[in-house]
Amino acid sequence: MAQRQRSRGGRRTPAQARHKDNEGIVPVLARAVRELESAVQRGPLAPGQRVRFQVVALLVREHRGDVRASSELTDAQKADELKRLDGIATILAKTATRDPSLFALLSEDAVVTDSARDLRLEMLRKAGVEVVPEEPKPDDEAGPGLGERRVVPQSVVQHQLANPFLVPDFGIGRERRRVHGRLATWELLGPLFRSFELGGASSCMDLPEATSLNAPGKLELMPHQARLIASAAEGHRTFLLADEPGLGKTAQALLAAQAADAFPLLVVCPNVVKTNWARETERWTPRRRATVIHGDGDRVDAFADVIIVNYEILDRHVGWLGDFGFRGMVVDEAHFIKNKTSQRSRHVLELSERLRARTARPLLMALTGTPLINDIEDFRAIWQFLGWIDDTMPMARLMEALEETELTPADPPFYPAARKAVIDQGIVRRRKVDVASDIPARRIADIPVELDDEDTRSIRGAEQELARRLVQRYKAALETRRTGSVVEGIDHELVRRVATWEREEMDSGTGGENVFSMFRRIGRAKAGLAADYAAQLARNVGKVVFFARHVDVMDIAEETFTRRGLKHASIRGDQSPKARERAIESFVNDPDVQVIVCSLAAAGVGVNLQVASNVVLAELSWTDAEQTQAIDRVHRIGQSDPVTAWRIIAAQTIDTRIAELIDSKAGLAARALDGSDEEVSSSANIQTEALVALLTDALERELG
Repeated sequence: MAQRQRSRGGRRTPAQARHKDNEGIVPVLARAVRELESAVQRGPLAPGQRVRFQVVALLVREHRGDVRASSELTDAQKADELKRLDGIATILAKTATRDPSLFALLSEDAVVTDSARDLRLEMLRKAGVEVVPEEPKPDDEAGPGLGERRVVPQSVVQHQLANPFLVPDFGIGRERRRVHGRLATWELLGPLFRSFELGGASSCMDLPEATSLNAPGKLELMPHQARLIASAAEGHRTFLLADEPGLGKTAQALLAAQAADAFPLLVVCPNVVKTNWARETERWTPRRRATVIHGDGDRVDAFADVIIVNYEILDRHVGWLGDFGFRGMVVDEAHFIKNKTSQRSRHVLELSERLRARTARPLLMALTGTPLINDIEDFRAIWQFLGWIDDTMPMARLMEALEETELTPADPPFYPAARKAVIDQGIVRRRKVDVASDIPARRIADIPVELDDEDTRSIRGAEQELARRLVQRYKAALETRRTGSVVEGIDHELVRRVATWEREEMDSGTGGENVFSMFRRIGRAKAGLAADYAAQLARNVGKVVFFARHVDVMDIAEETFTRRGLKHASIRGDQSPKARERAIESFVNDPDVQVIVCSLAAAGVGVNLQVASNVVLAELSWTDAEQTQAIDRVHRIGQSDPVTAWRIIAAQTIDTRIAELIDSKAGLAARALDGSDEEVSSSANIQTEALVALLTDALERELG
C-alpha cells in the first residue's frame, strides 16, 4: 500500500478517504470546476485558472482509478462516486469546448508545472486526504532528469547472468563520425523540413523488386510488403514506414527484422496494440518467440526474440532495456513521440541512442500512418530516433548524401535534392489507392486489446459463474436420465441441449448472468480503448465510422472523442429522422467532423457513409450478416478506396471465442450460397455455440 501511495504523488488513496456527499475530494473538485465553468463564460481562462483546470482533470483521473481499484468500497458506493466524477468530467468537457486550447492540458504529454503540483497538494489537503512526503529516488535510479521508478525483472537478471558480455561492434566509429565539408557551417535542419513543405514527387524511397511473395505457412505477402522486406535483406537498416493503416506495417516490420537478423528486437507501441504485436509475431515469424511486458514485468520472458512494451510503462523499464543488447527496435504509432519534450519521446530517443552506441547498423523502424506533408516538424524526433539527425544537424550518412548534391540552401535546386536525400534514408510511404491491386477491396482486421485488471477479473468471474450454472444444469440432466442412456465422457448432444435451454431462457429474459450481460460488460470495458484507436485512425487517415451495440458504449466513445478534441456526429435509435439526416449530412460534408458514432441497430442499414474508408467495430455482432451490413455502410457502390474494418476484441474473454464463431459461420455461409437456402449464420446459432463452447471447456477442465 505504501508503494501505491508514493506512485500517486504522496497521498493516501480514496479507499481511506471519506465518501459522504459533502466530504472528501469530490466536493472540492466540484466547487473548483463550477468556478472554472463560470470563468470561461466571460472569456478565455487566465493562466492561474488554466492550472486549476489541469489539476482538476488530473485529480478526477486519479480518483476514478482509485475508486475502481478500491477493495474497501461497496459496489453501490463505487457507482455513486463514479457518477459524481462523471458529472465533474462533463463540466470539464463543456468548459474545454468554450476554450479549445484547454484540450492540450488533458494530453498525456502535457507538462505538469511546479505550481500545478503545489495546487494539487493543496486541494488534497482541503479534501482531508492525508498527504505524505514522497521518498527521494537515488540518482542512479532516477536517471538523467527523468525521475521515474525503474525496475529490473527477475528473468532479465537471469538473462544478464547467462550473457555477461555483449560482443562489441567495431563498425560503430564509422557510423558516428562527422562529415566536414562545404555544408558543415550551414544550419540544415530547417531547410530539410522546408524541402518537404514545398512538396514534390512520391515520398517513397526506391525499393527493389520483390523476389518472392512467400511467407511462413500458407501466408502470402502483398507485393508492396515484399519490396520493403527485400530492401532490408539487401542491407538497408532504417525505415520510416508511413504506409496508410491497413497495408500491413506490422508484418513488414517483423519480416524485415527476420531478413536483417535483427533479433532480439524491441517493439515500443501503444497499449491498445501490444497484444496484437505478440500475435502477429507468432503468425509471421513462427520460429521467433515474443513476450509482452506488463506492469513491472514480473512475467516477462527475457530470453524471447521479440520484447514488446507499451509507451505508458516504458519509464519503468528504460534502464535495463538500454543495456539488453537489442539488434533492432520498432516504434509503432511513431507520431506518439513527436513532442520531443515529452517523457515518452525522451525515453525512446534514449533507447535509440544506447542501441546505436552498441551496434553499428541496428534495424530501426518507425511506423506511422501520418502523412509527411502534415507538420513535418513533427518528424524531428522520428528522424532523430532513426539516427538521421541529432539535435542540431544531420548525422554522417545523411550529411554525405547532402554533400554529394554539391548544393547549399542558398541554391533553389537544393530543396528537391535534399528532400530526395532524406527519403533515400528510408522513408516508405504507400497509400491504399496506390497499391489497390495488391489488397482486397474489403478486409477485416482484428485488434486484440487487454482490459483493465479489474474489468478482466469481473468478466472472468462472470464467465466462471455462467459456466458453473451450465455444469450444474448438465449434471442435473444426467442424473434424471435412464441408465441405458448414459454416454461415456462428455455427452455432446446433451451439452448442446443444455446450451439451447439456456439461450431460450436468455431470450425470455429469465436467468442470471448470461452471454448478453457479459457481452455488454465487455463492450463497456473496451469502449475507451476502441475510441482511442478510432481517434488515432481519424488523425492519420481521415473520417472514421465507429459502430457499437449499446448506448453506454456509444456514450463512453463520444466522451473520449470530446476529450481528444475530435468533432463527431452520432446516429442513435432514439433520434428523429431529421436529426439522423443532420448527423449524416455533417459527417459527409463537414471536413471538421472526423468521426460518426453509430448504433449497430439504428445505422446498420439504409445509411451511406462512403466518404469514409475505415470502420471501427467496437462491439462484435451476433451474426456475420449484421457485421457485413455495418461495413457495407462504407463499402458500397461509389466507394473509390479500399475499405478496412477494425474489429476490437477483448483478449482472454469470451469475446475472442465469439469472434471465431462469427468467422466460422461466415465461411459456412459462403459455401451455403451454392444452392442452399439455409440460414447458416443466425444469431441464435452464434449464442448457442458460445454457450456450447463455454460448457464444453468447463467439463473438459473437470474431467482433465
